[in-house]
Amino acid sequence: MDSDKVVAAMARWWQTVSQTEDNDLGARNPMLYDPLQDGVVRTTKKMQYFAAMVVCLGAVSAGTALAWTSPVLPQISEDPTVNTTASNSTDGSTRLQLTLNQQTWVSSLLAIGAFLGALPTGYIADLIGRRYTAMVMDVPFILAWTATIFANSAGVLYFARFTIGLATGSFCVVAPMYISEIAESSIRGTLGTLFQLTLSVGILLVYIIGSMVTWTTLSILCLTVPVALFVGMIFLPETPTYLLKKGRRGDAALSLKWLWGRHCDSRSAIQQIQSELDQAGGNASFADVFLIRSARNGLIISMLLMFFQQFSGVNAVIFYTVPIFKSAGSTLDPSVCSIIVGLVQVIMTFTSSLLIEKAGRKSLLIFSSTIMTICLAILGAYFDMKDEGKDVSAIGWLPLLCVVLYMITFSVGYGPIPWLMMGELFLPDVKATAVALTVMSNWFCVFLVTKTFGAMVTSWGSDMTFWFFAVCMFVATLYVAFMVLETKGKSVAQIQTWLEDK
Repeated sequence: MDSDKVVAAMARWWQTVSQTEDNDLGARNPMLYDPLQDGVVRTTKKMQYFAAMVVCLGAVSAGTALAWTSPVLPQISEDPTVNTTASNSTDGSTRLQLTLNQQTWVSSLLAIGAFLGALPTGYIADLIGRRYTAMVMDVPFILAWTATIFANSAGVLYFARFTIGLATGSFCVVAPMYISEIAESSIRGTLGTLFQLTLSVGILLVYIIGSMVTWTTLSILCLTVPVALFVGMIFLPETPTYLLKKGRRGDAALSLKWLWGRHCDSRSAIQQIQSELDQAGGNASFADVFLIRSARNGLIISMLLMFFQQFSGVNAVIFYTVPIFKSAGSTLDPSVCSIIVGLVQVIMTFTSSLLIEKAGRKSLLIFSSTIMTICLAILGAYFDMKDEGKDVSAIGWLPLLCVVLYMITFSVGYGPIPWLMMGELFLPDVKATAVALTVMSNWFCVFLVTKTFGAMVTSWGSDMTFWFFAVCMFVATLYVAFMVLETKGKSVAQIQTWLEDK
């Protein structure tokens, strides 16, 4: 009887070892040997959070780039009262004097760069991997901030903003892709919200620091973030999904052990990832994103969520936070208003990360767009009364309240969730292309809103502009309620089945 137990134990040991062998040198690493199924198997999540936070430093950099215009443009605006000898100032505040048209291009060129940087990033990520793509596309961040620091003309600033846009668009593709491929299903939603959370942190940092220092000093501090990102990426592994796509099964197991802990069941995890890759059927062409029904439907949903995200007017609020409060006649200091809005955005995006696996994606989106519709409608009514010459001094707090409520609900729903769902709706074979196209659509909408917001306010008035965004949010509520699947707790196979039958 004892000999039978010994034989059985040896058989279990041999099965465990043999299933990790795949003729890959990496498979001979003792780290690859999974523990026997005796209750020892467990995963740890701290390295998944660490890896996600490191790659999301790219989102922090993007947030600093987005918000940079808010405190900086007032410092470098063309002022006819400035004395000609001011150009000799050493604090950098008068080195640049931009016209209104130049300022709109400084704001908009980032979106153009992000649009153009998104599509090739998907192909690069499939070619050299997610990790190396993040490192390569971090270089434009460093180059752009360096150029900004030494900018002495509008042309140099144009180059810097376009280049930083390329990097921003790239990280909007590669960061969500990397996170979705390293995360366990139990924390997939929480990690998926980190991109928007860290983006909000970058915005808040610029609001706070920009109110205290010159734009040159602010740019120097912003440069430290991509430098830290590059250093951090050196220590991260490539994603298991990419390694399996390249046939590097042993390296994929090592990556899982690094991310999920030494005692994780890497064999079962790899089998699940491999089954998803097999379901995808290999590398898909660009046309397959449109020809495969599930991929096409996923792309439509992703693009429309991004459309509604931007046509909520969020980037118009971020870019023009200070002018909005000045034009509203608020008695609060505009910089303080910006900081309050940024702080609310960070707190509520963090709250969303805690709620996302409980409340679900769909319910948070509907809640978000409903409250934003109300806030935008009230903002429109306030500006309508103000433009008609009515006394609104007694309700000077109203724009701040509406914007704060707006940012609360945006940060809970339409801020993080479109980025999260973008990574959930596609199989690995089409993910790189589909995500890139989705990000391109997002930044095209950013450009449209940013470039036209000033003209809309001039032509339509502030009231009609905010009412226009309110209508967009009302439509978003109806669309999500009737046309979008709840992906919380759904497997990849379940999501794809729904998309195929939709």
